[in-house]
Amino acid sequence: MTCPRSTPDKGIPEAASWWVYLVRRADNALYTGIATDVERRFMEHSGGRGAKSLRGRGPLTLEAYSPAGDRSLAQRIEARIKRLSKSDKERLAASRDALADFIGSVDDGHRVEDET
Repeated sequence: MTCPRSTPDKGIPEAASWWVYLVRRADNALYTGIATDVERRFMEHSGGRGAKSLRGRGPLTLEAYSPAGDRSLAQRIEARIKRLSKSDKERLAASRDALADFIGSVDDGHRVEDET
């Protein structure tokens, strides 16, 4: 598996150092995380290291990932995604564009209402 480290996408700087990603567990639950290297982090999750909610719940599938700018913004995006309903998370996991659009809706510390 190869995950690009940076891509120009929906107004996120090409040199974005943090990424938001969604991983699907074997029980179909979605996990949201952030990382500077999605491929490395996914391999850690697959190897049973990292988030307790993923340990022993494989096989895992990397569903979507997108650049998120700096760590602060990535953490805010991660928190917002974790508050979404299952159906909204599924929409984000369905395409990288949907995740990138969601990330683009987060505006420098101002809460933008979730689209439902």
